[in-house]
Amino acid sequence: MTPLAIFIHGLNSAGCLVATVFFFRFWRRTADVLFLAFGIAFLLFAVNQAAVALSSVPRESQSWLYLLRLLGFVVIAAAILQRNLQQRH
Repeated sequence: MTPLAIFIHGLNSAGCLVATVFFFRFWRRTADVLFLAFGIAFLLFAVNQAAVALSSVPRESQSWLYLLRLLGFVVIAAAILQRNLQQRH
């Protein structure tokens, strides 16, 4: 991986960590589970990007690292589904 690619993955990881802090802060204020889910998901995204930058995996989509990103999206989808089902009742 080129130094530029590692730098970009690091920037992406840092951006995800900033989003994580904001979502956790909103969750503390409102106690809304949706903010907690987004915070957890962005934390998983940050770990994913850092792991990609620090590993020597040639293709991220064909490695176990992709499961971190998938888990982040599953957390978001589950929280949205839970919120929608909760509002119906």
